[in-house]
Amino acid sequence: MPLNTTAAPPFLAVLVRGLLAGLIAGLLAGAFAYVAGEPHVEAAIAIEEAATHAEPAAGAHDHEDALVGRSGQRGGLFLATGLFGAAMGGLLATAYVLLSRRRRGDDDGRSGLLLAGGALLGAVIVPFVKYPANPPAVGDPATINQRTVTYLLMVVLGLVAVWAGSLGYRSVGAQAPTWLRAAGATGGFLLVTAVSYVVMPSFQEVPADFPATLLWSFRLASLGTQVVLWTGIGLLFAALMHHERRRRAGTALPST
Repeated sequence: MPLNTTAAPPFLAVLVRGLLAGLIAGLLAGAFAYVAGEPHVEAAIAIEEAATHAEPAAGAHDHEDALVGRSGQRGGLFLATGLFGAAMGGLLATAYVLLSRRRRGDDDGRSGLLLAGGALLGAVIVPFVKYPANPPAVGDPATINQRTVTYLLMVVLGLVAVWAGSLGYRSVGAQAPTWLRAAGATGGFLLVTAVSYVVMPSFQEVPADFPATLLWSFRLASLGTQVVLWTGIGLLFAALMHHERRRRAGTALPST
């Protein structure tokens, strides 16, 4: 009887590769955030502190006197992105295993790349369009809890939109033309996304005198960090799983 060289690797092997891919991608994202985002954070903090010194307000604080100073925050950036990336890589690996029954037997990690793309679209891009990131000087402290909850809910709705797109793609039928299946996926995704944008509250807390260039430079750097993270996780995980499958196939070959 021929050996099955395409058997799926055990969960632990997949999980380790997901964690490794996430850790490396997280460090790469941290490097991107340090180069592309930190200058804008510093500029925003300078604006916040200038306003604080001009008009002292209750509860205002100096970032250098905070529990963790700016130097510590910059150093901890890589630790934070590395740990977050590892966690996301672990979740992606878990989803990869749970969805293994829907994949072809010769899948070598491409499904992981699709999962990472879906996470980037649903958990990052969809919420970003509704609630783009703001620098430290922007936002009312009184609404931070409400903004946090609504953002997390928007992440959930974004993932639901991706699921609706996947459902729309499959519901058209395997025999349908590719363009029709793509239209079904797009329609399902856009329907859930549009409804979510309408029903979720909006927050207009950017001061009128805040520099628009700085605001959008910070937002694009924040989005870019997430794009680097999820692109890295997807590509690295796919490469590691491809290597693992080839190794297992070579090990399973009977000796002559």
